Amino acid sequence: MKDSKAKLARLLMALSYVEGEVTLTSGRKSDYYFDCKQTALNPEGGYLIGKLFLDMLTGTGAHAVAGMTLGADPLVTAVSVLSHLEGSPLPAVIIRKQSKGHGTDQYLEGLKNVEPGAEIALLEDVVTTGGTLVTSAERVRAAGFTVGAVLCVLDREEGGTQRLAEAGLTLKSIFTRKELLAAAKG
Repeated sequence: MKDSKAKLARLLMALSYVEGEVTLTSGRKSDYYFDCKQTALNPEGGYLIGKLFLDMLTGTGAHAVAGMTLGADPLVTAVSVLSHLEGSPLPAVIIRKQSKGHGTDQYLEGLKNVEPGAEIALLEDVVTTGGTLVTSAERVRAAGFTVGAVLCVLDREEGGTQRLAEAGLTLKSIFTRKELLAAAKG
């Protein structure tokens, strides 16, 4: 796992980490931007993220993985495909930002692959304030499922972990920003 993290750190720094002032999804200003999709959509990066998340999910009781579109789409797909290859399939669920507005008018896609009431792990690329994961958890619970593990690629360490804890969720990350910068140097 350590070798996989080191490889992923190098890829994340090469493909996803950009220094310079940006406005984040939360509305906050930052001196760096982390576009995890660039790494998650890279063949090796997607594999490494999926493998590390799958390792983190071992023993959690998760029956499926879910995440808010668009950032989590490649994450849940990578974990789902790798879980099948490893003989412990975890279906992927995509959480919409807005309900479909027609047909079933639902927020969650992929539910025919998940047993009613199942435990679903939430995946996210980057956590700043935790708002996306709180919304994701609310939508998963409203659909009749329980929320298990809550995982992200990068915790920016800007209050998201605390906000999630207040919502009854425990965040685990592949990297914090500090860990990523240290791993990329080492």
